[in-house]
Amino acid sequence: MLNILLWFRMPPEKNSSSGASAKPVAVELASLRHRLASMVYELLLLLGVLAAGFLLPWAILSALLDLKDAPAWAGGLELLYLFALLGVYFVYHWRHGQTLAMRTWHLQVVTAEGSLLSWKRASLRYALAWPSALCFGAGIFWAFFDLDNLFLHDRLAGTRVVSLSKR
Repeated sequence: MLNILLWFRMPPEKNSSSGASAKPVAVELASLRHRLASMVYELLLLLGVLAAGFLLPWAILSALLDLKDAPAWAGGLELLYLFALLGVYFVYHWRHGQTLAMRTWHLQVVTAEGSLLSWKRASLRYALAWPSALCFGAGIFWAFFDLDNLFLHDRLAGTRVVSLSKR
């Protein structure tokens, strides 16, 4: 297992309470193996999120409103709702450092300077993760060629997934 110890220096987030520039913070990046395992586990946990937040309300609404002959644009609304539901889940948890799967694997998502993500940074990471994964996993595959083994959406959003096990 290869753990990389890096020093990062980035400007502080705008919502930072101190006006001084950030000091470099040593962070131990999580191994690619742990991040991929966490992603697989996250997919399993998302089944419960989708069941509670999407399937259950959809079943209730379709029973109450008789949506058997729904217009064609209703499918677009379902996708938009699904995107928003997953966005709320991920942005909220990334803003607090960890999703449920990341807690299990002792991982945390932070900025390059080691602080928790702002709402803006977490939303940017979420928006960038979709094309990263949906373009045949090209953004995930990027990690095999990146010098720091970062996923493309982490590289572009200025975020890192770090290991908490040896902190």
